[in-house]
Amino acid sequence: MDLKGRVAIVTGAGGGIGRGIAIKFASLGANVVVADIKQEGARETISLVEKAGTKGLALNTDITSFTQVREMAGAALKTFGRIDILVNNAGWDKIEPFVKNSPELWDKVIAINLKGPIHCARAVLDHMMERKYGKIISISSDAGRVGSTGEAVYSACKGGIIAFTKTLARETARYQVNVNCVCPGATDTPLLAEITAGETGAKIIEAMVKAVPFRRLGKPEDIAGAVAFLASDEASFITGQTLSVSGGLTMC
Repeated sequence: MDLKGRVAIVTGAGGGIGRGIAIKFASLGANVVVADIKQEGARETISLVEKAGTKGLALNTDITSFTQVREMAGAALKTFGRIDILVNNAGWDKIEPFVKNSPELWDKVIAINLKGPIHCARAVLDHMMERKYGKIISISSDAGRVGSTGEAVYSACKGGIIAFTKTLARETARYQVNVNCVCPGATDTPLLAEITAGETGAKIIEAMVKAVPFRRLGKPEDIAGAVAFLASDEASFITGQTLSVSGGLTMC
């Protein structure tokens, strides 16, 4: 795979899966825009990108704000002159039974996991359609394919991302824009550690590992390889697809 000279925006790349994707892209020659509200983590990711020999740009971006997202896309264009790839990676959740959720939690989960990727896609599409080139890869979740106990609204959002991906792929194919999504299973990230903290956390992780045929959690680099393939020209005839990267947790 070769991404030499490409410009990629990766949201939520200040750590975890997003950082793994950013580093993978840089290793393949891409310049990377890290859009994240966690600026210290974003700067750390940029330093790793630049160690790989490409250019990076950290932008403080709250993807729940369409205004901030448009400003982020504008800054990327001003710096690099083009946007070839968008990876909708930023996400957040809290594991809790649905009947214990608050409307405030629903709103936060929906704003980050569903509206955020919609904002980002809209902010880059005019540019991609005009150039007749673009790759949009959204990080959904196997929770959006088969459900996940304690993640009802999150699962709904991730299922929505899958449907959004398919429809957007149909609408933009005539402009040579590829739109796909990747569904990780449980992956060893700071977010997973955060949402499984507490007395029951170890039991949740143990159950997750037992459910995976490979008997381990995913790693950010596992997801990054699949995303890099979909971002490359080797996947130029692939669009509207959903790929699970979950160690066999789901086979559908």
